Amino acid sequence: MTDRSLDLPVDSSVDPAPAAAPEPPAAGSPATETPATEAPATEAPATELLPLAGYTVAVTAARRSEELGALLDRRGARVVHAPAIRIVPLSDDADLVSATREVLAEPVDLVVATTGVGFRGWIEAAEAWDLPLREHLQGARVLARGPKARGAIRGAGLVDAWSPESESSAEVLEHLLSGAEGPIEGRRVAVQLHGDPLPDLVAGLRRAGADVLTVPVYRWVLPEDTAPLRRLVTVIAARGVDAVTFTSAPAAASLLQVAGEEGVRAGVLAAFADAVLPVAVGPVTAGPLEAVGIRTVQPERARLGALAREVVSALPARHPVLQLGPHTLQVRGHAAVLDGRLVELPPGPMAVLRALARRPGVVVSRPDLLTELSGGSDAHAVEMAVTRLRAALGAPVVETVVKRGYRLAV
Repeated sequence: MTDRSLDLPVDSSVDPAPAAAPEPPAAGSPATETPATEAPATEAPATELLPLAGYTVAVTAARRSEELGALLDRRGARVVHAPAIRIVPLSDDADLVSATREVLAEPVDLVVATTGVGFRGWIEAAEAWDLPLREHLQGARVLARGPKARGAIRGAGLVDAWSPESESSAEVLEHLLSGAEGPIEGRRVAVQLHGDPLPDLVAGLRRAGADVLTVPVYRWVLPEDTAPLRRLVTVIAARGVDAVTFTSAPAAASLLQVAGEEGVRAGVLAAFADAVLPVAVGPVTAGPLEAVGIRTVQPERARLGALAREVVSALPARHPVLQLGPHTLQVRGHAAVLDGRLVELPPGPMAVLRALARRPGVVVSRPDLLTELSGGSDAHAVEMAVTRLRAALGAPVVETVVKRGYRLAV
């Protein structure tokens, strides 16, 4: 199911469980008991368990967010959309006109195209202004930072001379400083920006003596409606999502900026360090996150399909499958998988199960479980949550240890 704007709390789409019956009285062994008379919850017909079922994944992309959301949704994830940025094209901007005229003033030796949409937009804007940019660049060596930029170069009828395997600006700089394109000193180099001023690339070329012309084709700004993003950072800090996907460095930087504005930056950093998986499409995108100590996971190729597959691979791997006697149990974000069957749980029973699963077979006391329950004020809340948990699971995997607490039956 897709929640487009985080209008609801993460758990709000889970139907509340019916009022629980009183817990059966203790029986059997003086040390442990497993209720045997509790009727299992009604089971729906067996369906294929999708790899991301039971998980909530946030999408921060501005462009192609629907496509990424659909890829995750088809794999079973509950998807929330919270765009962290929007693109402001500069086709009518005086800065882009001025930069283009400066490029046209003299022959250009090298051109660095950083994004496909940006380079294509630059060519189209110049044609709208009746400026001969395409013809002017035919005498230059045009470098593409990645395959999309390479496609835009070819689409403009130009020849792409080289592109880095890593698709990073750092490798572009290394290539140019290596002398592979000839001496840099005194040469005119046009760098198409993509919303980021690329200070390392631009400064590195200027230190080497190049005449660098920066071309701001578009810029990134916060979305017009920042409410979904502001809700998302609060939910991340509360560990209410399981993974957050990033497809651009400006989006990652914007999320951190808004987290600071909302006063939850420390909570967001802490959540990314343990419970919430940050997934970046590539090393450039991961840059702002890694700079503040957030360790991301990334696909081998910077593609949306590869990004979705990385979420499928990395997210369930964080939650081991437990062997509980004849049963298997995996605790996911807002649900459990018992013997291959997805069981969605309300917040209270989910909190209890998560606490028990941290140390399978170890007794967890009622006071400790009470601290896991949001709004719980007495031990009765624990009994109610356990009863509802047992009813939902429909298998004797939660044991009562008399006068001590509860444990998973390993």
